[in-house]
Amino acid sequence: MFRKYILPRLVWYFYRIMYASWRITIVEPDELLQLKKEHKSFLLAHWHGDELAMVFMFRYFGMATMISTSRDGEIINYVATRFGGKTSRGSSTRGAATALKGLIKLCKAGNPTSIAVDGPKGPIHEVKPGIFEISRLTGAPIFAVGVYVDRKFVAYRSWNKAIFPKPFARIVITFSHYKTITRDMNAKSEIYAKELAELIHNTNQQAKEIYSR
Repeated sequence: MFRKYILPRLVWYFYRIMYASWRITIVEPDELLQLKKEHKSFLLAHWHGDELAMVFMFRYFGMATMISTSRDGEIINYVATRFGGKTSRGSSTRGAATALKGLIKLCKAGNPTSIAVDGPKGPIHEVKPGIFEISRLTGAPIFAVGVYVDRKFVAYRSWNKAIFPKPFARIVITFSHYKTITRDMNAKSEIYAKELAELIHNTNQQAKEIYSR
């Protein structure tokens, strides 16, 4: 009862309080602004460890994402949906195909879609092919997400080194356009994975540089 009903609500209220204290800067390129204006979908590629610093973006973009069916996933799912997000549920061992189909359906419906490209279990900062397959099937362009948080807690013992902004932290989020994977392109290309990983790293650096200005 506590973990299923009470804990998610406590986490939601805690996140709302923390969110109210953060100073957030979001810098969007013209390509992204145009897609938003036309209500077209796009894919946001980010590292798994940045997820907790990005939850508020469900409200900003009306994002869709795939969330684990684990107990921790239940908590994240509650917070994401309270922020207006849409979710497709599944895990790497159970219901993964169904969850992926659900996410593709949400993306095709015009929802901006967020994907932790090195999830669900790593290795850290190693891009998996799932985002390229979703782009190939939906025609949605891919954007790398850069996140910089000046004051944060870091889960050093977790594989993804997850971060969570401290009270009154400043958060900078920016984006870089990658490409759209067309039907005739190989979604499992290692070249695409390396290119996107490098672009995410560079976009994180851009976020840091924006903070330093």
